Amino acid sequence: MSLWTAVGLIALVIWVYLVVARGGFWLARERDDGVPAPPARWPAVVAVVPARNEADVIVRSLGSLLRQDYAGPFRVVLVDDGSSDGTAAVAPTVEGGRRLDVLSGAELPAGWTGKLWALEQGIRHANAQGDAVDYFLLTDADIGHAPDNLGTLVARAEHDGSVLVSLMAELSCTSWAERFLIPAFIYFFQMLYPFGWVARRDCRTAAAAGGCTLVRRDALDRAGGIAAISSEIIDDCALARRLKDQGPIWLGLTRRATSLRPYGGFVKIGGMISRSAYAQLGYSPLALAGTVAAMALVYLAPPLLVVLHDGPARWLGLCAWLAMALTFQPMLRFYRRSPLWGLALPAIGAAYACFTLQSAVDFWRGRGGLWKGRVQAMAGDA
Repeated sequence: MSLWTAVGLIALVIWVYLVVARGGFWLARERDDGVPAPPARWPAVVAVVPARNEADVIVRSLGSLLRQDYAGPFRVVLVDDGSSDGTAAVAPTVEGGRRLDVLSGAELPAGWTGKLWALEQGIRHANAQGDAVDYFLLTDADIGHAPDNLGTLVARAEHDGSVLVSLMAELSCTSWAERFLIPAFIYFFQMLYPFGWVARRDCRTAAAAGGCTLVRRDALDRAGGIAAISSEIIDDCALARRLKDQGPIWLGLTRRATSLRPYGGFVKIGGMISRSAYAQLGYSPLALAGTVAAMALVYLAPPLLVVLHDGPARWLGLCAWLAMALTFQPMLRFYRRSPLWGLALPAIGAAYACFTLQSAVDFWRGRGGLWKGRVQAMAGDA
Protein backbone atom coordinates (compact mmCIF):
# COMPACT_ATOMS: atom_id res chain seq x y z
CA MET A 1 0.00 0.00 0.00
CA SER A 2 1.41 3.37 -1.01
CA LEU A 3 1.70 6.29 1.40
CA TRP A 4 -1.06 8.24 -0.39
CA THR A 5 -3.38 5.27 -0.41
CA ALA A 6 -2.84 4.98 3.34
CA VAL A 7 -3.62 8.67 3.77
CA GLY A 8 -6.83 8.28 1.80
CA LEU A 9 -7.82 5.21 3.78
CA ILE A 10 -7.25 6.97 7.11
CA ALA A 11 -9.27 10.01 5.99
CA LEU A 12 -12.14 7.79 4.85
CA VAL A 13 -12.14 5.77 8.08
CA ILE A 14 -12.35 9.02 10.06
CA TRP A 15 -15.33 10.18 8.02
CA VAL A 16 -17.06 6.83 8.41
CA TYR A 17 -16.61 7.17 12.17
CA LEU A 18 -18.01 10.71 12.12
CA VAL A 19 -21.02 9.58 10.09
CA VAL A 20 -21.98 6.54 12.14
CA ALA A 21 -20.52 6.98 15.63
CA ARG A 22 -20.37 10.68 16.53
CA GLY A 23 -23.85 11.00 17.98
CA GLY A 24 -25.46 11.75 14.63
CA PHE A 25 -24.23 15.33 15.04
CA TRP A 26 -24.56 16.04 11.33
CA LEU A 27 -28.26 15.14 11.15
CA ALA A 28 -29.19 18.33 13.07
CA ARG A 29 -32.17 16.56 14.66
CA GLU A 30 -32.21 18.46 17.96
CA ARG A 31 -34.54 21.39 17.25
CA ASP A 32 -37.24 23.26 19.12
CA ASP A 33 -39.83 22.69 16.39
CA GLY A 34 -42.30 20.99 18.70
CA VAL A 35 -44.09 22.85 21.51
CA PRO A 36 -44.28 20.91 24.81
CA ALA A 37 -47.48 20.90 26.83
CA PRO A 38 -47.80 23.99 29.05
CA PRO A 39 -46.95 23.53 32.73
CA ALA A 40 -49.64 23.61 35.40
CA ARG A 41 -48.01 26.77 36.79
CA TRP A 42 -45.92 29.20 34.80
CA PRO A 43 -42.78 29.92 36.87
CA ALA A 44 -41.24 33.35 37.39
CA VAL A 45 -38.46 34.28 34.96
CA VAL A 46 -35.95 37.12 34.86
CA ALA A 47 -34.03 37.75 31.64
CA VAL A 48 -30.51 39.10 32.18
CA VAL A 49 -29.00 40.89 29.19
CA PRO A 50 -25.33 41.98 29.26
CA ALA A 51 -24.73 44.82 26.80
CA ARG A 52 -21.56 46.59 25.67
CA ASN A 53 -21.93 49.06 22.80
CA GLU A 54 -25.18 47.61 21.48
CA ALA A 55 -27.09 50.83 20.72
CA ASP A 56 -27.71 49.78 17.12
CA VAL A 57 -29.66 46.63 18.07
CA ILE A 58 -30.72 47.03 21.69
CA VAL A 59 -34.18 48.45 20.97
CA ARG A 60 -35.07 45.49 18.75
CA SER A 61 -33.57 42.96 21.16
CA LEU A 62 -35.24 44.33 24.29
CA GLY A 63 -38.46 44.92 22.40
CA SER A 64 -38.61 41.27 21.40
CA LEU A 65 -38.13 40.26 25.04
CA LEU A 66 -40.74 42.65 26.40
CA ARG A 67 -43.26 41.43 23.82
CA GLN A 68 -43.00 37.82 24.96
CA ASP A 69 -46.34 36.04 25.12
CA TYR A 70 -45.57 34.59 28.53
CA ALA A 71 -48.27 33.80 31.09
CA GLY A 72 -46.04 33.89 34.17
CA PRO A 73 -44.14 36.67 35.99
CA PHE A 74 -41.40 38.04 33.77
CA ARG A 75 -38.91 40.88 34.05
CA VAL A 76 -35.85 41.99 32.11
CA VAL A 77 -32.58 43.30 33.58
CA LEU A 78 -30.18 45.02 31.19
CA VAL A 79 -26.63 45.48 32.47
CA ASP A 80 -24.71 48.17 30.62
CA ASP A 81 -21.12 46.96 30.57
CA GLY A 82 -19.24 50.22 30.13
CA SER A 83 -20.80 51.18 26.80
CA SER A 84 -19.54 54.29 25.04
CA ASP A 85 -22.31 54.48 22.41
CA GLY A 86 -25.30 55.41 24.57
CA THR A 87 -26.70 51.91 24.99
CA ALA A 88 -28.00 52.68 28.49
CA ALA A 89 -29.73 55.86 27.26
CA VAL A 90 -31.45 54.12 24.35
CA ALA A 91 -32.71 51.11 26.32
CA PRO A 92 -35.38 52.87 28.43
CA THR A 93 -37.14 54.08 25.26
CA VAL A 94 -38.29 50.55 24.46
CA GLU A 95 -42.04 50.05 24.56
CA GLY A 96 -43.11 48.05 27.59
CA GLY A 97 -40.17 49.32 29.60
CA ARG A 98 -42.06 49.18 32.91
CA ARG A 99 -40.81 45.59 33.19
CA LEU A 100 -37.24 46.64 32.40
CA ASP A 101 -34.45 47.52 34.83
CA VAL A 102 -31.32 49.15 33.40
CA LEU A 103 -28.16 48.86 35.48
CA SER A 104 -24.84 50.59 35.03
CA GLY A 105 -22.20 47.93 35.43
CA ALA A 106 -19.52 48.30 38.08
CA GLU A 107 -15.83 48.26 37.24
CA LEU A 108 -14.59 44.89 36.02
CA PRO A 109 -12.81 43.04 38.85
CA ALA A 110 -9.72 40.92 38.34
CA GLY A 111 -10.43 37.35 37.36
CA TRP A 112 -13.70 38.08 35.52
CA THR A 113 -14.56 38.38 31.85
CA GLY A 114 -16.80 41.30 30.97
CA LYS A 115 -19.88 39.33 29.95
CA LEU A 116 -19.82 37.09 33.01
CA TRP A 117 -19.37 40.03 35.36
CA ALA A 118 -22.37 41.72 33.76
CA LEU A 119 -24.45 38.54 34.15
CA GLU A 120 -23.38 38.26 37.78
CA GLN A 121 -24.52 41.82 38.50
CA GLY A 122 -27.85 41.27 36.77
CA ILE A 123 -28.52 38.09 38.73
CA ARG A 124 -27.57 39.78 42.00
CA HIS A 125 -29.96 42.62 41.22
CA ALA A 126 -32.82 40.24 40.42
CA ASN A 127 -32.25 38.26 43.61
CA ALA A 128 -32.12 41.45 45.70
CA GLN A 129 -35.62 42.53 44.63
CA GLY A 130 -37.21 39.96 46.92
CA ASP A 131 -39.52 38.51 44.29
CA ALA A 132 -39.52 34.80 43.51
CA VAL A 133 -37.27 33.83 40.61
CA ASP A 134 -37.49 30.28 39.27
CA TYR A 135 -35.47 30.70 36.07
CA PHE A 136 -32.95 33.08 34.56
CA LEU A 137 -32.95 33.65 30.82
CA LEU A 138 -29.36 34.57 29.91
CA THR A 139 -29.40 36.17 26.49
CA ASP A 140 -27.18 38.42 24.40
CA ALA A 141 -28.13 41.96 23.48
CA ASP A 142 -27.98 41.24 19.74
CA ILE A 143 -30.51 38.39 19.79
CA GLY A 144 -34.14 38.77 18.73
CA HIS A 145 -36.79 36.48 20.19
CA ALA A 146 -40.04 35.27 18.65
CA PRO A 147 -43.05 36.05 20.89
CA ASP A 148 -43.42 32.41 21.96
CA ASN A 149 -39.74 31.74 22.58
CA LEU A 150 -39.72 32.11 26.37
CA GLY A 151 -42.91 30.10 26.81
CA THR A 152 -41.50 27.27 24.68
CA LEU A 153 -38.21 27.28 26.60
CA VAL A 154 -39.94 27.15 29.98
CA ALA A 155 -42.42 24.50 28.86
CA ARG A 156 -39.56 22.29 27.67
CA ALA A 157 -37.60 22.78 30.89
CA GLU A 158 -40.63 22.01 33.06
CA HIS A 159 -41.70 19.02 30.96
CA ASP A 160 -38.24 17.41 30.90
CA GLY A 161 -37.06 18.53 34.34
CA SER A 162 -34.11 20.26 32.69
CA VAL A 163 -31.86 22.58 34.64
CA LEU A 164 -30.62 24.21 31.43
CA VAL A 165 -32.30 24.61 28.04
CA SER A 166 -30.30 26.44 25.40
CA LEU A 167 -30.97 27.43 21.81
CA MET A 168 -28.40 27.88 19.07
CA ALA A 169 -29.73 31.10 17.58
CA GLU A 170 -30.12 31.32 13.82
CA LEU A 171 -27.18 33.46 12.71
CA SER A 172 -27.05 35.99 9.91
CA CYS A 173 -26.22 34.25 6.62
CA THR A 174 -26.69 36.71 3.76
CA SER A 175 -23.28 38.03 2.66
CA TRP A 176 -20.87 35.84 0.69
CA ALA A 177 -18.55 35.52 3.69
CA GLU A 178 -21.46 34.55 5.93
CA ARG A 179 -22.65 31.92 3.47
CA PHE A 180 -19.12 30.53 3.31
CA LEU A 181 -18.43 30.45 7.06
CA ILE A 182 -21.58 30.61 9.20
CA PRO A 183 -23.30 27.25 8.48
CA ALA A 184 -19.93 25.58 9.03
CA PHE A 185 -19.58 27.39 12.37
CA ILE A 186 -22.65 25.56 13.68
CA TYR A 187 -21.64 22.34 11.92
CA PHE A 188 -18.20 22.30 13.58
CA PHE A 189 -19.75 23.19 16.95
CA GLN A 190 -22.08 20.20 16.61
CA MET A 191 -19.12 18.01 15.71
CA LEU A 192 -17.33 19.06 18.90
CA TYR A 193 -20.46 18.81 21.05
CA PRO A 194 -23.03 16.47 19.48
CA PHE A 195 -26.37 17.81 20.65
CA GLY A 196 -27.74 14.31 21.13
CA TRP A 197 -24.92 13.56 23.55
CA VAL A 198 -25.50 16.84 25.38
CA ALA A 199 -29.02 15.68 26.26
CA ARG A 200 -27.92 12.24 27.50
CA ARG A 201 -27.50 11.90 31.26
CA ASP A 202 -25.03 9.02 30.78
CA CYS A 203 -22.71 11.14 28.60
CA ARG A 204 -20.30 13.76 29.93
CA THR A 205 -20.59 15.97 26.83
CA ALA A 206 -22.05 19.32 27.87
CA ALA A 207 -22.59 22.47 25.83
CA ALA A 208 -24.83 25.51 25.54
CA ALA A 209 -25.19 28.52 23.27
CA GLY A 210 -24.66 31.75 25.17
CA GLY A 211 -27.04 33.77 23.02
CA CYS A 212 -30.13 32.12 24.52
CA THR A 213 -29.92 29.97 27.65
CA LEU A 214 -32.60 29.31 30.26
CA VAL A 215 -31.23 28.10 33.62
CA ARG A 216 -33.03 26.96 36.73
CA ARG A 217 -32.14 29.27 39.59
CA ASP A 218 -31.72 26.65 42.32
CA ALA A 219 -29.50 24.52 40.06
CA LEU A 220 -27.36 27.56 39.26
CA ASP A 221 -26.96 28.24 42.97
CA ARG A 222 -25.94 24.65 43.65
CA ALA A 223 -23.40 24.83 40.84
CA GLY A 224 -21.70 27.83 42.42
CA GLY A 225 -23.37 30.52 40.35
CA ILE A 226 -21.72 32.59 37.66
CA ALA A 227 -18.74 33.14 39.96
CA ALA A 228 -17.75 29.49 39.46
CA ILE A 229 -16.92 30.23 35.80
CA SER A 230 -15.87 33.87 36.18
CA SER A 231 -12.75 33.70 33.99
CA GLU A 232 -13.97 31.33 31.28
CA ILE A 233 -13.72 32.52 27.68
CA ILE A 234 -16.08 29.81 26.38
CA ASP A 235 -18.50 30.62 29.16
CA ASP A 236 -21.61 28.96 27.76
CA CYS A 237 -20.05 25.49 27.60
CA ALA A 238 -18.39 25.99 30.99
CA LEU A 239 -21.80 26.80 32.49
CA ALA A 240 -23.31 23.73 30.80
CA ARG A 241 -20.65 21.48 32.31
CA ARG A 242 -21.42 22.82 35.77
CA LEU A 243 -25.16 22.46 35.38
CA LYS A 244 -25.08 18.98 33.87
CA ASP A 245 -23.86 17.79 37.26
CA GLN A 246 -27.14 19.16 38.68
CA GLY A 247 -29.60 17.61 36.23
CA PRO A 248 -30.62 17.19 32.58
CA ILE A 249 -29.63 19.81 30.01
CA TRP A 250 -30.71 20.30 26.39
CA LEU A 251 -29.34 22.21 23.40
CA GLY A 252 -30.97 22.55 20.01
CA LEU A 253 -31.28 24.56 16.83
CA THR A 254 -34.00 27.16 16.53
CA ARG A 255 -35.60 29.82 14.39
CA ARG A 256 -37.26 31.40 17.44
CA ALA A 257 -34.03 33.19 18.41
CA THR A 258 -32.11 35.01 15.69
CA SER A 259 -29.03 37.17 15.41
CA LEU A 260 -29.98 40.81 14.78
CA ARG A 261 -26.57 41.97 13.60
CA PRO A 262 -24.93 40.84 10.35
CA TYR A 263 -21.38 39.57 10.72
CA GLY A 264 -20.16 41.23 7.55
CA GLY A 265 -16.94 40.23 5.85
CA PHE A 266 -14.37 37.50 6.08
CA VAL A 267 -12.05 39.33 8.48
CA LYS A 268 -14.77 40.17 10.98
CA ILE A 269 -16.16 36.65 11.04
CA GLY A 270 -12.63 35.29 11.36
CA GLY A 271 -12.10 37.50 14.38
CA MET A 272 -15.26 36.14 15.99
CA ILE A 273 -14.06 32.57 15.46
CA SER A 274 -10.46 33.13 16.51
CA ARG A 275 -11.52 34.88 19.73
CA SER A 276 -12.10 31.53 21.45
CA ALA A 277 -10.50 28.90 19.20
CA TYR A 278 -7.23 28.60 21.13
CA ALA A 279 -9.10 28.58 24.44
CA GLN A 280 -10.97 25.54 23.12
CA LEU A 281 -7.57 23.82 22.84
CA GLY A 282 -6.61 24.70 26.42
CA TYR A 283 -3.92 27.11 25.18
CA SER A 284 -1.77 24.07 24.36
CA PRO A 285 0.77 24.34 21.51
CA LEU A 286 0.75 20.55 21.24
CA ALA A 287 -3.05 20.48 20.91
CA LEU A 288 -2.80 23.27 18.34
CA ALA A 289 -0.30 21.33 16.21
CA GLY A 290 -2.38 18.17 16.46
CA THR A 291 -5.59 19.99 15.53
CA VAL A 292 -4.10 21.68 12.47
CA ALA A 293 -2.57 18.39 11.31
CA ALA A 294 -5.86 16.56 11.85
CA MET A 295 -7.80 19.20 9.92
CA ALA A 296 -5.31 18.92 7.04
CA LEU A 297 -5.79 15.16 6.97
CA VAL A 298 -9.57 15.19 7.31
CA TYR A 299 -10.48 18.18 5.11
CA LEU A 300 -7.61 18.93 2.72
CA ALA A 301 -6.19 15.50 1.93
CA PRO A 302 -9.32 14.06 0.24
CA PRO A 303 -9.67 16.68 -2.54
CA LEU A 304 -5.89 16.80 -3.03
CA LEU A 305 -5.86 13.05 -3.53
CA VAL A 306 -8.64 13.37 -6.09
CA VAL A 307 -6.80 16.06 -8.05
CA LEU A 308 -3.17 14.95 -7.71
CA HIS A 309 -3.24 11.15 -7.62
CA ASP A 310 -4.86 8.20 -9.32
CA GLY A 311 -5.79 4.62 -8.52
CA PRO A 312 -6.93 3.63 -5.00
CA ALA A 313 -5.71 6.91 -3.46
CA ARG A 314 -7.98 8.93 -5.75
CA TRP A 315 -11.04 6.75 -5.08
CA LEU A 316 -10.50 6.78 -1.33
CA GLY A 317 -10.11 10.55 -1.41
CA LEU A 318 -13.27 10.91 -3.49
CA CYS A 319 -15.28 8.76 -1.07
CA ALA A 320 -14.03 10.81 1.90
CA TRP A 321 -14.85 14.08 0.10
CA LEU A 322 -18.36 12.91 -0.72
CA ALA A 323 -18.85 11.75 2.88
CA MET A 324 -17.97 15.19 4.25
CA ALA A 325 -20.22 16.87 1.69
CA LEU A 326 -23.06 14.56 2.74
CA THR A 327 -22.70 15.38 6.43
CA PHE A 328 -22.91 19.10 5.65
CA GLN A 329 -26.28 18.84 3.88
CA PRO A 330 -28.68 19.07 6.89
CA MET A 331 -27.00 22.25 8.11
CA LEU A 332 -27.04 23.73 4.63
CA ARG A 333 -30.77 23.01 4.42
CA PHE A 334 -31.35 24.64 7.79
CA TYR A 335 -29.63 27.79 6.51
CA ARG A 336 -31.36 27.52 3.11
CA ARG A 337 -28.11 27.26 1.21
CA SER A 338 -27.33 25.30 -1.95
CA PRO A 339 -26.20 21.69 -1.40
CA LEU A 340 -23.19 22.46 -3.63
CA TRP A 341 -21.66 24.27 -0.66
CA GLY A 342 -20.95 20.79 0.67
CA LEU A 343 -18.19 20.39 -1.90
CA ALA A 344 -16.56 23.55 -0.54
CA LEU A 345 -16.14 22.11 2.96
CA PRO A 346 -12.41 21.39 2.41
CA ALA A 347 -11.79 25.09 1.68
CA ILE A 348 -13.99 26.10 4.60
CA GLY A 349 -12.08 23.72 6.87
CA ALA A 350 -8.80 25.27 5.71
CA ALA A 351 -10.13 28.71 6.60
CA TYR A 352 -11.06 27.53 10.09
CA ALA A 353 -7.59 26.04 10.53
CA CYS A 354 -6.14 29.47 9.70
CA PHE A 355 -8.47 31.13 12.20
CA THR A 356 -7.31 28.66 14.84
CA LEU A 357 -3.69 29.52 14.14
CA GLN A 358 -4.54 33.22 14.29
CA SER A 359 -6.20 32.65 17.66
CA ALA A 360 -2.96 31.20 19.02
CA VAL A 361 -0.89 34.05 17.57
CA ASP A 362 -3.24 36.60 19.17
CA PHE A 363 -2.90 34.83 22.51
CA TRP A 364 0.90 34.75 22.32
CA ARG A 365 0.87 38.48 21.46
CA GLY A 366 -1.19 39.25 24.57
CA ARG A 367 -4.41 39.87 22.66
CA GLY A 368 -6.25 36.62 23.36
CA GLY A 369 -10.03 36.68 23.54
CA LEU A 370 -10.21 40.28 22.32
CA TRP A 371 -13.83 41.44 22.49
CA LYS A 372 -15.01 45.02 22.06
CA GLY A 373 -11.72 46.48 23.18
CA ARG A 374 -11.10 44.06 26.05
CA VAL A 375 -8.35 41.44 26.12
CA GLN A 376 -9.82 38.53 28.08
CA ALA A 377 -7.09 35.87 27.82
CA MET A 378 -3.45 36.71 28.41
CA ALA A 379 -0.43 34.54 27.59
CA GLY A 380 0.62 34.64 31.23
CA ASP A 381 -2.65 32.93 32.22
CA ALA A 382 -1.91 29.68 30.37
